[in-house]
Amino acid sequence: MDMQKVNSMDFGEFVDVFGNVIERCPLIAAAVWSQRPFSDLEDLERHFFEFIDTLPRSGQEGILRCHPDLAGRDLQRGTLTAESQREQSGAGLTTLSGDERRRLSELNARYRARFGFSFVLAVRLSDRAAVPGELARRLHQQPEHELRTALGEVKKIGHLRLLDLLGSEPARLGP
Repeated sequence: MDMQKVNSMDFGEFVDVFGNVIERCPLIAAAVWSQRPFSDLEDLERHFFEFIDTLPRSGQEGILRCHPDLAGRDLQRGTLTAESQREQSGAGLTTLSGDERRRLSELNARYRARFGFSFVLAVRLSDRAAVPGELARRLHQQPEHELRTALGEVKKIGHLRLLDLLGSEPARLGP
């Protein structure tokens, strides 16, 4: 899809197409639509990410609470969004052993109890072996630092989803 097509979308179509760039947050796409026209992918992405950055802390935490736990109950129930299903499947999280699933469940619960939101990781840039270690490592972060880290992961996921929608080649993301 090219930028001319994106800029010509009416409100409903734009929200339908871009409503899950930020997991289960179509209101962000709705707000971004009013910023048209976009010059390119980077411009579109900038509007999504600036919206996130300007939210109060409670709104930013709300975005993080919209994300499912990795290999969690939404995966088991089949209620993941299509994007999350592809991402978790691609990282091997849909084929975990019972022990691996229990370990992740325990770590996810500890993380959520500590921070009040889901552990977010751009699993397309990771793999199933790395997830528990990263989760355990981030459990020890200070809350403010972890909020910034988690929002950075949301942006990585959003970047990759925009690339998927616009048919662009993935760009190298920084740490």
